[in-house]
Amino acid sequence: MTIFLRYVFGAIALLVASPSLAEGWKTRPGDTRMEQADLSSTVSGQTLTFYDGATAVFNRDGTYSYTYGGSGTWLGEYKIGTDSTACVVFVTGVSRCDLYVMNNDQLVLITKNDLRFPIQSITEH
Repeated sequence: MTIFLRYVFGAIALLVASPSLAEGWKTRPGDTRMEQADLSSTVSGQTLTFYDGATAVFNRDGTYSYTYGGSGTWLGEYKIGTDSTACVVFVTGVSRCDLYVMNNDQLVLITKNDLRFPIQSITEH
């Protein structure tokens, strides 16, 4: 019975931690989640520039890079979820998922910490 309970609790923990199943994103009125295909076509092959000068590059081959306003760069691989998220696993082993929403015709990134980062521009590369 103990092994069974461990299995059940482990399975529940995985489900809760799964970005595609977890809720709890702090959205605002006017935020619209995107379908997987829409988010993929919006970011794949594009460079997203934030208002602080940082850039997020989503290459079509699934590779990703994030450069802080002209300084350090993080490299990784991304996957677009079915729940309006993009999840990145960096080469360091660190991973993160962010929610992307449209609000008043502007793409906005929302972090798990409820921080909002509107995208200033999207350019194809």
